[in-house]
Amino acid sequence: MKNLFFLFAVLMSLTLSAQELYDLPKNEKTRWISFENISAKKGAGAKENKGAKGHPFERIPAGESVDLVNIEGSGIIKRIWLTHSDHLTPEMLRSLKIEMFWDGEEKPAVSVPLGDFFGIGLGKSVPFESALFSDPEARSFNCVIPMPFKDGARITVTNEADRRLDMIFFDVNLIMKEHKEKELLYFHAYWNRELKTELGKDFTILPKVEGKGRFLGTNIGIFTDKRYENTWWGEGEVKMYLDGDTDFPTLAGSGTEDYVGTAYGQGTYNHQYQGSLVADAEEGAYAFYRYHIPDPIYFYNDIKVTIQQMGGAPKAKVRALVNENGAELIPVTVDKAPNFVRLLEMKNPPKLNDEDFPDGWTNFYRSDDVSATAYFYLNKPSSDLPQLQPVEVRVKDIIKK
Repeated sequence: MKNLFFLFAVLMSLTLSAQELYDLPKNEKTRWISFENISAKKGAGAKENKGAKGHPFERIPAGESVDLVNIEGSGIIKRIWLTHSDHLTPEMLRSLKIEMFWDGEEKPAVSVPLGDFFGIGLGKSVPFESALFSDPEARSFNCVIPMPFKDGARITVTNEADRRLDMIFFDVNLIMKEHKEKELLYFHAYWNRELKTELGKDFTILPKVEGKGRFLGTNIGIFTDKRYENTWWGEGEVKMYLDGDTDFPTLAGSGTEDYVGTAYGQGTYNHQYQGSLVADAEEGAYAFYRYHIPDPIYFYNDIKVTIQQMGGAPKAKVRALVNENGAELIPVTVDKAPNFVRLLEMKNPPKLNDEDFPDGWTNFYRSDDVSATAYFYLNKPSSDLPQLQPVEVRVKDIIKK
């Protein structure tokens, strides 16, 4: 009987999905925007060169911008596809800037390096597919995050490199429709990099944002400091401060690789909601993501998201990092079953080189080069978040590392 009930539930689910596919909504118009129909107007596509591939791409000189989307009206962007002639160069992926403006706002809701926006951490393109982004053969960029707007939408790409981008191709698919929702949630994205994180201070994935909305997730990139050698860097916990949280967050994880759905270290993999696209211990380069789709994170007043900068190694190795390499670190806990020592709660904790320092796996604050893109919805078309950091910060050492 249970098997029959399960089969019935599956069939009902498939039936409902099929009904959605052939259901014809009222007053919704499908539009594609590309250089072949930049206005998205009816009957205005493929006019150049008598319809024979007259305008498939544009060039972007150094220091200049091109509008991919600049339309009025109400609708929802459903999909963005894009590629360009320098898609494998880390410097170019960080030098190109994608920005999105909603409802005539002068400040962008999205202002992120192009590669990072599409889930490409550290400028290192690899084939992958997630629920929000994909790069089938490490040659293109796809995004399927729904992006609603009431009065208009504008998407630009700016070339902040010191050379011309010879070709950029794109295709934005959208539905034009009137929004009946009383309060629309607009899509936003924010990028941040710290070339050297502050010892003992959490890295900020998303600074405090006021309003109502939903945190969609993040992709994070790390270049480890060579002084820590190849010791484990990912003990840091992700923290989310919601709706008035101050000193302590409502949401806290148990470690970095735990947050992205793996355990005991981090290799390469890509799943729909979590993945690690780069895991190079020799180079000290890691790029990973987590998207909160099956596990929604809502906020009704404000949100802030951080990740601790913390690593771990056996006590003897930690001592060697300090004494032989000059690594900067602060021990925080020591674990050796059955004991778990919380050093920061001790009135007079022993120093790392003291004879009475506990023996065992030692977690410690550390400092690395960290960058992250945060994705979220907000009930406002713009926010008070800081501007995107200059290109010099975005590309510094990205090739050498």
